[in-house]
This record gives sequence, C-alpha cells and structure tokens, in this order.
Amino acid sequence: MTVSNIIEVEEPHLGDCNMKKEATEFLGFVPQKDIVYNELLPYKDKLDDESNEFLAQIKGNLGRAVQLREIWPGVLFWTRKLSTYMRLYGRKFSKEDHVHFVKLLYELVTIPKLEISMMQSFARLLITLLKKKELLSREDLELPWRPLYELQDRILYSKTEHLGLNWFPRYIMCCCIQYWSLSSFSCICSSVEAVLKTLIKNCRPYFPESATQEMLEEWRPLMCPFDVTMQKAMGYFELFLPTTLPPELHDKGFKLWFDELISLWVSVQNLPSWEVNLVGLFARLANDNIGYIDWDPYIPKIFTRILRSLNLPVGSSEMLVSRYLTNAYDISHVVIWISALLGGPSKQTQTQLSGLFNSIASFFHPSNHGRWLMKLMKLVQRLPVSVVKRLHRERYRMPTWLTPVPQSHLLSEQDITDFVESMKQPVLLAMFSKTGSLDAAQALQNLALLRPELVIPPVLEKTYPAMETLTEPHQLTATLSCMIGVARSLVAGGQRFPEGPTHMLPLLMRALPGVDPNDFSKCMVRLSSRQLATFVTLVPLVDCSAAIQTRNDLTQVEKELCSASAEFEDFVLQFIDRCFALIDTSTLEQTREEMETEKMTHLESLVELGLSSTFSTILTQCSMEIFQVALGKVFNFATTNIFETHVAGRMVADMCRAATKCHPAEALKLFLPHCCNVILQISDNEEVLNEEELDKELMWNLQLLSEVTRVDGDQLLLYRSQLVQILQLTLHLKCKQGYNLACKLLYHILRSMSLIYPREYCSMPGGVQQHTDTYLPIKDWGRPGDLLNLGIQWHVPSTEETEFVFYLLDLLLKPELQRLQKHTRGEQDISRDDVLQSLSIVHNCLLGASSFLPPLNGEPVINSMIQLCEKNVYTGVDYDLSGENYREEICKVIRPLLHHTLEHSEDDTKSLFSIIKIINDLLHFKGSHKHEFDSRWKSFSLIKKSMENKLHGSKQHIRALLIDRVMLQHELRNLTMEGCCYRSVHQDLINDLLRLSTSRYSQVRSKAQNMLFTALGTYSLCCRDIIPAVLEYLDPDRTDVTQQQFKGALYCLLGNHSGICLANLQYWDCIALTWPAIVRSGMNPSMSLEKSSVVRLFDDLADRIHRQYETIGIDFSIPESCVEVALKMMKSSNPEPTPCAASEQEELEGRKRQEQKNKDSVLHSKCLNGKVMEIHWSCACLFGRPWKFEQIAIGFLSLMLRDDHPLPSSAVLFFVESLNHDSLLVRNGAISAVSGILKQLKRPHKKVAVNPYDISELKSSSLLVGDRPDNQWLQYDSNRLPRSQQDWNECCFIEKTHWGYSTWPRKLMLYAPLEEQPKQGKTREEMNESEQIIYDHFSDQQFIDQFIQYLSLEDRKGKDKFSPRRFCLFKGLFRNFDDAFLPLLKPHMERLVADSHESTQCCVAEIISGLIRGSKHWSYSKVEKLWALLCPLLRKALSNITIETYADWGTCIATACESRDPRKLHWLFEMLMESPVTGEGGSFVDACRLYVLQGGLAQQEWRVPELLHRLLQYLEPKLTQVYKNVRERIGSVLTYIFMIDVNLPHTQPTTSPRIAEFTERVLARLKPLTEGEEEIQNHVVEENTEGDQDERTQAIKLLKTVLKWLMTSAGRSFSSVVPEQLRLLPLLFKIAPVENDDSYDEMKRDAKTCLSLMSQGLLYSEQIPQVLNISRSSSWHARYTVLTYLQIMVFYNLFTFLSDAKAVSDVRALVLRLLEDEQLEVREMAATTISGFLQCNFLSIDEPMQAHFEALSKTRLPKRKRRELGSVVDTIPSADLVRRHAGVLGLSACILSSPYDVPAWMPQILMDLSGHLNDTQPIEMTVKKTLSDFRRTHHDNWQEHKQKFTDDQLLVLTDLLVSPCYYA
Repeated sequence: MTVSNIIEVEEPHLGDCNMKKEATEFLGFVPQKDIVYNELLPYKDKLDDESNEFLAQIKGNLGRAVQLREIWPGVLFWTRKLSTYMRLYGRKFSKEDHVHFVKLLYELVTIPKLEISMMQSFARLLITLLKKKELLSREDLELPWRPLYELQDRILYSKTEHLGLNWFPRYIMCCCIQYWSLSSFSCICSSVEAVLKTLIKNCRPYFPESATQEMLEEWRPLMCPFDVTMQKAMGYFELFLPTTLPPELHDKGFKLWFDELISLWVSVQNLPSWEVNLVGLFARLANDNIGYIDWDPYIPKIFTRILRSLNLPVGSSEMLVSRYLTNAYDISHVVIWISALLGGPSKQTQTQLSGLFNSIASFFHPSNHGRWLMKLMKLVQRLPVSVVKRLHRERYRMPTWLTPVPQSHLLSEQDITDFVESMKQPVLLAMFSKTGSLDAAQALQNLALLRPELVIPPVLEKTYPAMETLTEPHQLTATLSCMIGVARSLVAGGQRFPEGPTHMLPLLMRALPGVDPNDFSKCMVRLSSRQLATFVTLVPLVDCSAAIQTRNDLTQVEKELCSASAEFEDFVLQFIDRCFALIDTSTLEQTREEMETEKMTHLESLVELGLSSTFSTILTQCSMEIFQVALGKVFNFATTNIFETHVAGRMVADMCRAATKCHPAEALKLFLPHCCNVILQISDNEEVLNEEELDKELMWNLQLLSEVTRVDGDQLLLYRSQLVQILQLTLHLKCKQGYNLACKLLYHILRSMSLIYPREYCSMPGGVQQHTDTYLPIKDWGRPGDLLNLGIQWHVPSTEETEFVFYLLDLLLKPELQRLQKHTRGEQDISRDDVLQSLSIVHNCLLGASSFLPPLNGEPVINSMIQLCEKNVYTGVDYDLSGENYREEICKVIRPLLHHTLEHSEDDTKSLFSIIKIINDLLHFKGSHKHEFDSRWKSFSLIKKSMENKLHGSKQHIRALLIDRVMLQHELRNLTMEGCCYRSVHQDLINDLLRLSTSRYSQVRSKAQNMLFTALGTYSLCCRDIIPAVLEYLDPDRTDVTQQQFKGALYCLLGNHSGICLANLQYWDCIALTWPAIVRSGMNPSMSLEKSSVVRLFDDLADRIHRQYETIGIDFSIPESCVEVALKMMKSSNPEPTPCAASEQEELEGRKRQEQKNKDSVLHSKCLNGKVMEIHWSCACLFGRPWKFEQIAIGFLSLMLRDDHPLPSSAVLFFVESLNHDSLLVRNGAISAVSGILKQLKRPHKKVAVNPYDISELKSSSLLVGDRPDNQWLQYDSNRLPRSQQDWNECCFIEKTHWGYSTWPRKLMLYAPLEEQPKQGKTREEMNESEQIIYDHFSDQQFIDQFIQYLSLEDRKGKDKFSPRRFCLFKGLFRNFDDAFLPLLKPHMERLVADSHESTQCCVAEIISGLIRGSKHWSYSKVEKLWALLCPLLRKALSNITIETYADWGTCIATACESRDPRKLHWLFEMLMESPVTGEGGSFVDACRLYVLQGGLAQQEWRVPELLHRLLQYLEPKLTQVYKNVRERIGSVLTYIFMIDVNLPHTQPTTSPRIAEFTERVLARLKPLTEGEEEIQNHVVEENTEGDQDERTQAIKLLKTVLKWLMTSAGRSFSSVVPEQLRLLPLLFKIAPVENDDSYDEMKRDAKTCLSLMSQGLLYSEQIPQVLNISRSSSWHARYTVLTYLQIMVFYNLFTFLSDAKAVSDVRALVLRLLEDEQLEVREMAATTISGFLQCNFLSIDEPMQAHFEALSKTRLPKRKRRELGSVVDTIPSADLVRRHAGVLGLSACILSSPYDVPAWMPQILMDLSGHLNDTQPIEMTVKKTLSDFRRTHHDNWQEHKQKFTDDQLLVLTDLLVSPCYYA
C-alpha cells in the first residue's frame, strides 16, 4: 500500500461530540473528517494551528494560480500540496471548502486541451476528495456528466491516436513526477483508462436528476447489437448511469431503463462481450437499491448464468465455446449482485445460492484442478466479504444521505445462518486447495465474524489432528493459516461461541513443536511462530488460577480459563527452550563451514525475523512474574555462551533486545554492566585493539551490547559514562568487524535518545496487570484497543538526552571530521582503511542523530508568479540553531573529500560507496528511510487485514496495531520533507552524484545512479538543472569522454524502472535539449555499437521514450468557469486564504505570461523539429553512419506529430523523402508519419443537422428497434440506387452503420451537399507548402515507381499481411488530392493484379481499399470512372487468388466497406454478387470469393437485406456442395446472413433472411434421413457429379453443410439455438459417434461437436419439452448420445430446470427409463448421468428413488439351464437381468455421487451392493468397479469416514476392499 492510500483507512465513528466541539471552536469550522490518529501524537497541540495555516496557504495560492492562469508550475504545485495536506490531516476542512475544492478540480480535470499526465494528477486528487461519499450529499454538490463523457470519449476513442497525432503513454508515471515529487511519494503506474473510470465512478452520485434521461438519449442510438458501438453504449451505461438516486426520484433514474435492459439481458443467450457490462450495471443497481426492485422473476436466470460463466468442465466433452472463456462474468460483479439479492420476503436467492454451492461443491475438492479453479476460489473468498459489508451497512454504519435498506429487506439472523451454512462445505474443502489456503482463510475469517459457532468447530476438528502429525506439511500449513484467520473470533468468544477461548491454550501448546531445529521446512517455523504471535497478541499472559478461590462470580468457562492460565509460565519457558535449541543448530560453523559467505541466507533471516517478533510479542504480553523468569533464562543463555556474530549471535542478540525493550530498567541492570565489564577486561591489553581478528568473546559482547541499547533513551542515561568509555575504546579498533559493531552501538544510542517513539505495545493500556477482586485479565482476551483511551506512552527526547547526543557528536564526530579535512588538504596522510573507518563513524552519527540536525540551507532556485514555498511539518523536534549544524559540517567535509578521492585514488571504491550513502542521507534522511516506512506500512496493512473486524468496522483493531498506525502517522510526517525546495547546496550534491554516476567503476556508477534518481524525484526543478551536465558527456565534439562515462550518462538519461526518465521530461525546453543530443551522440568517438550493452541502452532509451511520451501541451489556457470557482474559494473564510486574490494588474500580467508561454511552446516544437532534422542530415552525410540513429531520429520526429498544429514543411519534406529510404524500418516510420500528416492536412467537410423522420416521412413508435418503415430509406434497394449525378446528389448517405437501427440521435449530422464542400481537384497553386511537397513527389513518375517497388517487396516470406498503416496512407492521398495520382498508379495496379505473388497482391489490395475509402467525398462522375477501373481489376484479382492472398483480399474488401453507405458502393456489391460459386478455378477460388463477399456484407450488417436474400437464394441450391472448404465457407456465410435475425426485446421482425424459415426448408430436404431408422453413413464420393443422385445422398451432402453452419453460428450469433434448430437434434443424435475416436469421418465428428456446442447453449423453459421429446429413438446410439447431451445441458441450465418442476420430473423419468435400456452402454451412461445429476443436486437421493433401485436390484434371475455342447449361446440378456443390472447401476450411481464424503444412507447401500458381488456379468463388473472407485476417492480421509460405519459394516467393507487375490 503506498502512502497516497493512507488517508483511505476508515475512520472510526467515535461518539466524541466534546472533542468535535473543541476542535470546531479552535479551528473555526466543523472538519469534514480528519485523521483521528493525529490526536494521539505527543505534539497534537501544535497540529491545529499548523493545519489551519497550511490550508489557508493552499486555498490562497491555488486560487491565485488559477486566477493568474499559471497551470504549470503554480496549479500543479498547489494541487499536489493539497494531496499532501490530506495525507497529513485527512479531510480537515469545512464542507464549504470541500465543495469548492471538488468544483475547482472538476473544472481543471475537464479543461479540453490538458496534457494527459496533468489530467491524471488532478483526477487522482479529485477521486480522493470524493471517495467518502457520505461526507457530501446530493444537496451539497452537483456535477455535470457531459464534460466527463467528452473527456472519456476524447481519450478512449481518440480518432487520431492510431495515426500518431496524439500520443497517450502506455502507462503514466504518477503525474508529472518530474516536477514536485516527494509529496507524491511513489509513482503509481496505472492506465489512463483506470483513472478515468474511477473518477467517473466517484462523480456519479452527484450527477443531476435529469442525467439518466439525457444519457439514454445520447447512447440509445448506438445500440446496434451487430456493431462495435453496442459495446461502447453498454460500457457507457455501466460507467455513467447513476443508481443512487433517492426513492422519490426512481422514476427519473433506473425505472427509465431497467425493463428495457433486463429484457435485453434475458434475451441474449450467447454471452456477447457487452453482456459483462450489463451484469456490472445490474450488480451496482441491486446493491444501491436493495428492496426497491423485484428481482424474483429473474433469479433462476441469474444463477443459471452465473453457473455457466464459471466454465466448469462437465460431461465427457471438454469442448467450450471460446467466447464463454473470454467474456465470462467478472466475479467481483457476481458477488455484489448475489449479496444484494439475499434476504427479503421470498428467500429465493438463498435457496438458489445453496443450490449453486451444492452443485459445484465437488469442484472445490483438492484433487480437482483446472483453470476454472481460480474463479471458484475468488468466488468463495469474495462472497463472505460482500455479505459482511452489507451487514455492516445495515447494522453498524452511521446513517448517511444514501438510501437505507427498507425494513422488509434487512438480513435476518436466519438469513445469515442459512448463508453461512451454504458456504461452509465449499470453504472447508477449499482449505486444502492446490492454489493455496489464503482464499479459504479470508473466507473463514469473514464467516467467523458472522457465525463463529458454525465455522470455527469444523476448522478446529481439522487443525488438532493436523498439528499432531508432522508427515503432512501441506495440511498443517493450510489449517494453521486458516486458524490465524479465525483467531480473533475464537479468542473473543462472545455470546455465540463462549467456549472459543478455551481452545487457545491447547492450540498454543500444540504450535510449539513447529519451532523445531530438525524441521524439514523452515516455513513450519515461520507459520508456527506466526500463529503463536497472533494468539499471544490477543491475550495477556497472566496466571489467574488463584482467582478461582478468591472470587465466586465466575462462569464455568471463566473458571476453566483461570485454571488453564496457570500453564502460561510453562508455555513461555518451553518456547524459550525451543528457541535456544533452534539457535544451537543454527551457528555459522554448523551450517556452513565449507562456504565463504558469512551472511545469513534468506531462509535464516526469515526465521530470525519470525522468532524475534514472536518472542518480543510474548514478552510484551507477559505478567511481570513470568517476565522475570524468562529474563533470567535468556540472560544466562546469552552470557554463559559465546556465539559467532553472523547467524546464531544475531538471533540471541535479537532475543535479548526484545527482553530489554519490554522492561528496560530490569533488563539493562543485568546486561549492560556485564557486557561493559567483559569488553573492558578483554581490551585492557592494548594489543587487542590493533588485532585484525578480534577475540570472539569481545565480539559477541560488543554485538550484545549494541542490540540491548536499542531501548528508551532515558534508561540509557543512567549508564552514560560506561557507554562513552566503551565507545571511545572500540570505535577505533583495527578489526573492521569490531569497529562496525561499535558504530552500530553508537548509532543505536543516538537513535534511542533522539527519536520519538512509543515505549510499549501491550494489548492493555498501562501494561499487563495481575488479577484483583475487581479486575480479571481473562475478560480482556481479544479485546480491541479503545482509540479514545489508548494511553500511548511516548518517548520524547528530554533536554538531558538532547545534551548527551550533542556531547557524543562533539566527542566522537568532530575529531573524525577534522581528521578527514586534514587528509583532504594533504596535511595528514591516512590509510584507506582509516578513511573508511572515519566515514563509517561519520555516517552512523549522521543516521543516529539526523532528527536533531536541521536540513541543509542555501539559496532557492526558481521563477514563478505564485509562491512555491514548502510547508514545514512539525515532528516534535525544535532545532537548536545556536550550536553547530553537523549536517552542514559533514557536507562541507565530504564534498572536498570526494573530489580528493576521485582525483587521487579513484579505485578506492569502498570509500566511494560510503560517501555515496552519506550524500544520500544528507539530502533525505530525517530519522526514517522511505523504503523502511513502505515495508512497515505494508506489514501493518497485512496484519490489519488478517485480524480486522469488517463487520463492526470503526477501528476495532487490537491496541498494538493502533499504536503502530499512530507511529506510522508520525513517520509519515517525518518523511514529508521540507527539503523539496531546491537550493544551491542540493545542486552541488546532485552534481557530485552525477559525477559518481559516470565513474570508471560500474558498481560505483550503479549505486550513485540509484541515489541520483531518488534525489531527482525529490527536488523540484533539479531535473532541468542537471540535463545539460548529463548531455555534455554525449557531446561528439568532446574527446576526453571515456566509454564508461558515455554509458553512465546514457543510464542517467534512461532512469530507473519506476522513476524519472530524464530523456523524456514533458517540457519543450528539456526535450529540445535531450533528443537532439541523443541523435548526435551517434557521432561521439566514445560510442561503439560493437558493444552489445551500448546497443541495448540505445534501444531501451528509444523504447522508453516511445512508451512514456505523451503529446506535450501547446495550449495552457485556463477557462473562465475555472477562474470563477477559484474566486469563490478565495472569498470563503475559516481559514482565510493567504495570500489574498490577485489584483487586476497581476491578472493581466498572468494572462500575458500565459499567452507568451503558448507562443513559446509552438516555437519550441518547430525548433526541435529543425534541430533533429539538421542533426539527422549531418549524420546522414557522414560516411558509414550508424543506421540506428536514423531510426531513432525518425522515431523522435514522428512523436512531434500532433492534431492541433501542422508539422513544418521541412519536416513534411523529410518524411516524404524517407518513404523511399533504403531501410525498411525508416520507410515504415515514414509511412505512418505521412498518413498522420495527410490527416493534419485534411480539409474539414461541412455537416448539417437533418431530421431523419423528414426523409422517411414517417414517425417511429416509441421503443421499437430494427427494420422499421422510418429507417427503410437507408437500406440497399437495387431499384433505388443512385445511378446518375442527380440521384447521387439527392441521396442522403449515412456512413455509420449503426445509425437508425435503434432510436435516431437527437441531431443527425450529415454531410452538406457537394457545392457547399471544399473544392475538389485543387491546382498546385491553390495548395499550401506542405501539400505541394506531397503533390510534387506523388506526381513524379520516378518517385511513384520506386515507392511501389518498395511496397511490393517481400518483407518476411509467408508473414506479409495487409498493412493498415499503408492503407491509411493511400486513403489519405486519395481523400486529400482526389484522383490526381490515379493516372500514375493505374498501370502499376494493372501490373500488380496480374502478378500472383503474395507481396504484390497485398500491395494492390492496400491501394484499392485506400482508394475506395478515400473516394468518400468525390463527385459522382469521378466515382463512376473509378469503378469502371476497379471492377475489372477486382475480377481479375479474385480469379488469381491464392491461399497466401485470400486473407488480404478479404481484409481489403472488408476495410473498404467499413463505415460506408452500401448505396455508395453498389458497383462493388453487384460485382461481388456475380455468381460467386461457379466452380471455375476450382473449389478454392469459390471458397475465397465467398470469403471476400462475406467480408463486405458483414461490414454492412443490417442495411443490405436485399443482398442477403439474393445470396441465400443463390446458395440454397448449392448447399449440397461436395468440397469441404466450400461447405465450411458456406456455413460461415450462412451465419452472417442470419446474424441479423435476432430475437431481442422491442425488435421488429427483420426483413433480412430468417433462420426459422430456412430451417423449415432444410428439414424438408433432410426428410429422407429423419424418416428412416437405418444408420447414416458418409458414403458420398467427394466429387460434384452431374445428374441426379438419390435424395438420400443429396440429403447427406446437405447435412454436412448444415453442420458447418451450426458449428460456426454457436460462437458468433446472439441466440444459442432457435426452436427450429432443435428439431435437428434427433438427426444429430443418430450420427454422433459413441466412442471417442478421431478416426471417424468428418460428418460424425462435426455432429459430435455440434451436439457439444448446442448442449452448452442457454435454454429457455419453453424449449425444454422440445428437447426431452427426442429421446425415444430406436437407435441405441441416439439414446446413448441423448444422455451425454443431457448431462451438459442440465448442468449449464441447472436453475432454469430446477425452477420448472415438470421438466425435472420428465428428465428424471427419462433417465430412469434409459437405466433399464436393453443396450449395456446406454445403461452404463444412464448410471453415469444419474450420478452426475445427484452430485450437482439436480436430483436427490430420496426414499422412493432408493426403494426403486433396491427393488430393481432384487429382481430374481431365471436359473441357468445347462446347455448342450456346440449350441449357439444366447447373447441377448433377459429382461430380468437388465432390470437387476439397472438396480445395481442405480445403487452404484448413488455411491459415486458422493466421492468425498459418506452421507447417512451410504453404508446401507454399500452393504446392499456387496450382496451382488457374485452375480453374473455385467453385474459383478459394475460392483467391483464401484467398490474400487469408492476406495480410491475415500482413501485420503478414511480415518474420518470410517466413523460413519458400524463395526459389522466395517468388517464386511474391509473384506471387500482388501482383495484376497493379493495373497493367493
């Protein structure tokens, strides 16, 4: 979690009216919602003044900045300050100010030409301001929706982005981070889209009440289901439609659209991509309006679709429609929808939810795995969270202006119990899932909040045995992590689960063995210690056993707990012993004698962390008595052994530190004198001080001492003389390890005395108390901390401590600084080791005392009309400015030392590393590091999440967590640096870092660069300052630059992964320096492209610039509406804004500067173009120029393209000439750029508003969509085509395909008549300079020849595809210059069409599609000539088509027809409709012609019904095609022909062909196959023979094509199957093969695929009888296939079936009938089907069913007759045997339906089955297989399962399951 999210932590609803009143009186206003933790800081009294002053500054300066129109840096700086303010104080401003801020930022976000990164910066702040909806009601605030819609539309559906005229970065660094950054703390890379969506989501509640109607009018016209605009409309509806209107306004809200959209949702069956948006909208609507919408009629449909969208594998077929995978519902929407529907009078949702979980429960079992599992786990994890949120809202949340849930729909206690019961089984199964137990643990945590008594006992049942056995680590880790989740509910107990706390001690004792030195996996240690820590944090460890005697008011459970608490001491001592054992086995010698490394391994450091934090927690929670015993034990262990200092030593020292931290006075008495004495004794001998290898005992005691001093500073003062003596003695040890430990000691002493921190983290204020007559500690188990009475004991540095700190600095730091100074001046020669030692002391002094050292001072560097001052945040320290500022002193010594080292001993890298760290800390460090803060914040969030109580909310956290949060708030204030103001001293240090970043040594470079990037992100404006210095190293004129410096400079430009990229600062003056320099660096003598690392650097640099570049603003104007809001804010009081509003004079000056800035921006962009081109030309003139830099140059230049300013003509010339460059990459860059330039030069065409009803002379009825009389005029009608100039001029062309299908837009904009449009065929003189350049080149025969030659070259064999980039170029040429270039291109086109090569065909296809689309505005005569040229060319092309080129021609025609009125292209359509399937040129050409025709017609969607009818009429006789490729293509074409026939609500019957009529005709032709009973064989020879073949053969051919059609339409149409198509099912059942065998012919495989796809279709209840009537076939194949079909169909339509009792009984009867089928395979499949139905709870094992199976299984068999030898064996089984087998199959189906548990009925059925073990075959086989399966599935949990059987049953079962043949 980054710092910017900090203010989002939910505030408590404290009933602290008095505090509120006091605050209001002091502040002068009622704060909206301040951060409550500030009240607990030790310096809280100063915060109100500080915040008021800060707020006044923000209001004044932000208002002024807007007034003076200084968007950069003024507005940006002060909005950033506002977000800093909110991080520090929350929303601590009045409601009036809150509204002003929101309105101002709304105006800023919606400034039309704002740069994307600025827009994001403002949007993020606005999101934060609006996030807490309850603070501002609809009465307080209203925001218009249209500006947001225009912003979203402009960015997400940009018309110019694909042409490179608008660059949006792929991801955005957190808002112009280059400028002011530490306030933005971390760079959040997130997409523009996500930020916009969140912004709209937060503004949505404040849209006016008229918004819904306006939105519907705006977007309904886009609702054409065949067009991409449908997705757009639904996306907008989901995002924008307001759903939080109060009940009295519902008529103006959702009631306007709900019926329309829900009926649309009900009627689409095949998951189009936009259905997901509808579900998102419905989920939000349901959640915002619980109790105001009757969802009951839709609930079965909702659950059926939810089940379908989980994509679970069912039945034997694994085939899935691909669309179901990509467009599946988002689980987050699903859980919101379900949780909103729960409760209410009908309780229907809970019934269905229980049904859903029952039907999918077995999928949660750990033995099942697949890609669907992630979805199921998400569902299980998120649903309880959602229900807890709802319950919190209903019962615990303070009432707000949002609509409350009506009484009738509140969740009752019974509802909650039912919900938990329904989720319990899947969650308990999911505990051991292969994806890990984390999801289940979170689910259990939330379920335990609702019903601990239902959830915790089964988890305990699993945990106890798991903790006993150490052979199943996965089981143990899973149960432990789940126990941690429910720990708080367990320990708290409460009314529902009073016995909960009694489990605490047994669990603690059982967790101890996990801390095991011989453990096979360290994760056990980590988990056990985490469990211990979790439980102990909740419980004070006090022995209360005596209370049983002294008190008589205890309940039974309390007595149990009191007596159990006697074991606490034993527990603590056992834990310590186990830690000691672990440490003994972890010494460095034992673990790694052979290895060189002395560092801890990653695992060891994790174990160390786990142990030390657990130990610390345990001691914190101990009573004083237990602590004393533990302390003695630890002290003895530490002082009687000597440890090596790397592994074991660190662990022991950590334990000692933990003990000392808990009770410093007691522990220091023991440790400090002991350590000091030992050190003094050993170092009496002076030789010791100069030894390279120190005595181990000395080292160990020094380490121990350095750790035990990490305690409260005031306790250390008692031992100051001893500590000073030790420091003086050890800081100058010769041994590096020794003086490092001494430095650590110094650092810890200084820190302990100079920082503010809490002294204790106990779960009870005032520490753990013994029990008394009035107080019993066990009553505090699991109690949350009370924020109003937290009682934090702070350590605040006293005067004495401050004096001691400065005494130490004077004593120890000053001499080192003087020594280093002398060394620098050359007065004293010091060895490198001594320099390093001195630097180490200096660094540790700086780190230890930094919070007392004021920041560096110097002259600021800036220029703005607005104050850009930094706010000093008070952090409890008043700087003493009278004495020396050691920060400045260190700075004065370190810089000369650095220069001295670089000049005289650059290879002393260790000292350089140390200097780099010191410089970094001089710049940034004030007591805590940013990365440490981040990791602490992260761990705080994790612990909070694992232990929070989401149900009660309002900060019910444990006390230690609350204290931690207050401390984090203090650290956050500490990190909010005053130092952001860039001063000259920072400038010097940053220049030093730059010098080090270009060092000769790569490690020095790397470390310095990291520090440099941190500094660049912190100080404003330093980036601009440093760029020239970096670029000097790239200057080709410099000869003194080494290759290392050159590389270092490139790395500095590139920046690190998350920070700033200097090469890409979003300012004209910066880019004008960096880009030309990068291109020029190609001529630098140090640059060698032979080194792969340099090549990679340039590639990364170019790539990063392209990825992060966004079009830089040229127009920085601020609109007047924005200024008005700012002025209102300036007039508000409390606090009064400072400074006040600007004078008229200043405002005038501001406007002038603004206009000047806009002019400068234009100049800069032109100048930059010129520079890059100039350098490129000079590069190009060099012999052997590196081609890479030409590419980089053309890449940079193409980034300069923009839609609001044309490119200078010199750049246009450059790009046009580059079209014929030798390099392919340069040519491609030029093609893209010239397409963009042509778009810039496009002349605007006039549009006029038209009333569509005037054209049709008809008025449409309200909501009808589809083919209506009033939109008939825009459909293709061959009798009314514009075939003359006059018709053409009179025809109203509508280019966009979706207009008119749904409602008409309010204003339909059409192009004005030709005479009002720009002149066509301009002469060269009438063109501007850029147009002339393009005109001259493309009129030049030689240029065109060369260009076409390049375009028709093969790029990559077999990989050349139709290029949209080239298409855009040709479209632009023909759009801007009409047919001027056609005469030159015509011969090329004729030549290319005749050449069948892939690349030439591709080239001519691109030209032709560009030509057709570019001729949009040509006059009729020109268009007519064009088609006279094109039609013969296209005919020729289609006859020459090959397998490589057919896709290109398909794309060509589809692209040409896209967004074009079909009447404009009638020549093309008529030409394509000329007998596509002629047989000339073979089947391949036929298939290709159909493909191309299909591409053109599909683009026209619903507007060409006549052509579709003609095509269908033409194809119908040809459906009996023999060739497979033509059949497949016809199948695909049929899908598109019938695509328009949709059964959607309010849709008129289509005038296009209809599926029902076609299917009727097909069924009539298939009669020969449907009537006969014989099997259908595919015995048709693959050739089109003339003459009459018999009807049956023709029918088989027809069937093959129909199958192809059914297969393609499954994934593309909106409805899965129409009733008429279901009539084909009997036929499919007949053909589909029974076995899974790939050797079957195509027809059988297709039939099987069709069945699989059709069975997954969504059925409506009225279609169910139709499907069920099919099963009475005489072919057993058909009966068998019916069953496989039923399995999938029932599961995929489960709730639709369950809501129809008759359908369920019909299916049941059908399956039971087929269970008695004479064919063995059918019986077995029927048994499998029953088992599946029972498993998904479609059928249930009730008495009648069980009795039915038992009766059948007891059917008596006739006695076997003795047969005569040689007689024919009777193979047909008798009816009795069939019935008996059916009964056995039924019983075995019951058993196999419960693979993972043993229900009450199972033992008896198993016994019944065992009686049939010796029956005749196939019964014996069935029984054996069933028993074998039972054994396999129940083996894992057999210990648990066998409890369900009686002893006798177990005996029988054991005999059955242990096969005797093993021992025979």
